[in-house]
Amino acid sequence: MADELFLIDANALITPHLTYYPFDFAPSFWSQLEENTKNGNIVILDMVKAEITQGNDALSDWMNNLEIGTLVDRRQPGIITKYSEVLTFLQNDPRYQEAALHEWSKGSVADPWLIATAADKGYTIITFEKPVAGLSPKNPSKRPKIPDVAAAFDVQTKDLFYLMRQLNFRL
Repeated sequence: MADELFLIDANALITPHLTYYPFDFAPSFWSQLEENTKNGNIVILDMVKAEITQGNDALSDWMNNLEIGTLVDRRQPGIITKYSEVLTFLQNDPRYQEAALHEWSKGSVADPWLIATAADKGYTIITFEKPVAGLSPKNPSKRPKIPDVAAAFDVQTKDLFYLMRQLNFRL
């Protein structure tokens, strides 16, 4: 098992599925992802699993059949505490509009839960989201991005290619 554990955002599964690593084109990618999820190097948040499985496609089927070594239930006390801190951060940071807090407060939005889980457990978040350039109180954002908010909690965010290199994926 790797020293670094990876908490995967839904977009880090949806994007490769829909674009450059479809199941029929890159089966080795998916089998390596499966193996690393089974052995716990890749961690799945319950909300991410739910988001993927509500689809009606090959990715949903894949997730439904995936053996997950570490499936994190967001209702753990430490995660709930960090979730509250994430929302408080959005509420108090002048770089965000009130709409940012409203969006991330919705029960179906996984982003604040990913950050809370990673902060509580020491995971690295794998996402394709990028930080917002020029984020400032002069032009507050209504769309928070995982890397910006995660940085405030000392949570690392990396892209899928970083994960693939760290876990020695070979295509």
